[in-house]
Amino acid sequence: MANTELIDAELKQVAWGNYETNLQFLDMVSLGPAPLRILEIGCGKGAILSRLNAAGHRCNGIDIDRDAVRQCCAAHPELAVEVGSGDSIPFPPASFDVVLSFDVLEHIRDSDRHIAEVKRVLRPGGRYLLQTPNKWTNIPFEILRHMKKMHLGPVAAYRSALEDHCALHNYWQLRRRLESSGFEITFFDVPVVNDYFKQKMRNYVGPLGPALLAVVNPDKFPKYLRTNFYARALLRH
Repeated sequence: MANTELIDAELKQVAWGNYETNLQFLDMVSLGPAPLRILEIGCGKGAILSRLNAAGHRCNGIDIDRDAVRQCCAAHPELAVEVGSGDSIPFPPASFDVVLSFDVLEHIRDSDRHIAEVKRVLRPGGRYLLQTPNKWTNIPFEILRHMKKMHLGPVAAYRSALEDHCALHNYWQLRRRLESSGFEITFFDVPVVNDYFKQKMRNYVGPLGPALLAVVNPDKFPKYLRTNFYARALLRH
């Protein structure tokens, strides 16, 4: 039987993933003056899009989770959000100045098709701003998470984790994939160890989690070992 307490805690979050860190990344990137046409893939309940919309940008969102889209539309009727997939984006070519995705790339099995779709809907010189976990550090944590969350044994948890995160990349794989698709990629040094991260460690590692972070802080790792990659991919003209 699944651990309903952990599942409920995830579903009740304001946004999927490390919301505060994602906002910090957007501040570091400096989107520029509004209005920009922005698409968020995997917009969830609309927390990030609502912030960008309030700043004067023209925002659209898609998500494969129909319940999340319903919640987003109910909470943020001002947003244009619909059910849609990152490997078949329901917009015409050159529709957006910026495409966002946070904790999305690793879930899309055909990474090349996804990136081609992002490229198609971006205007020349447009930006793809993304966050995705590091393959090297994420697999061990996901095995532990699936063991705790779904009460699975190690082998079953490994299989479940790879099914969920089916397109993980390491630093060099992500760089090569985006560059080969016509993007110039810049990685950003975004600290991830905040209250959300510490609580996640506490949920899945136990009381040892926060203590472990005091000794081994992933924010101090070299970029290729960071737990999450934050990147700006600029579409070449």
